Amino acid sequence: MKRSGHPRKHLVHLSGLVLLAVLIFMLLTTLSASAMVELQRTHTQRAKEAELLFVGDQFRRAIKSYYSSVPAGKSQTLPRSLNDLLEDTRFPMPVRHLRRVYPDPMTGEADWVPVQGAGGIMGVHSRSTLSAFKKREFPVQYRDFQDKETYAEWVFVASLN
Repeated sequence: MKRSGHPRKHLVHLSGLVLLAVLIFMLLTTLSASAMVELQRTHTQRAKEAELLFVGDQFRRAIKSYYSSVPAGKSQTLPRSLNDLLEDTRFPMPVRHLRRVYPDPMTGEADWVPVQGAGGIMGVHSRSTLSAFKKREFPVQYRDFQDKETYAEWVFVASLN
């Protein structure tokens, strides 16, 4: 009677196949998890981009409101600081052009870079040097953002006409 191989060799062969299957499973799980992390990171950054457009627009509108609101007997001026948008003391009853100095969605801090104009701040931009995902199809007022590489290049300036 002839035996078909040694049982121990058969077990070693099977355990090698099981180990290979476990390694392949771990590789596929790791690749899948890293793809999900990257997808979440992309989703989060796109949400921050949308928030940056909203918050930047709030600053742009507040600066325009400040400039357009002229106390009797005074001339139009730009705010000297972002805090001037929170409490415009040029009037007997202070006027609020902005609720608060919003944090920059890209940095998480209220660390905006002011854009200086004639006698004051005419806009803001982010400090973030992250590469922008959105490079096309901006609203008309932000057509200058087209093909900009970083969020720091998205400059929110009030139109003073």
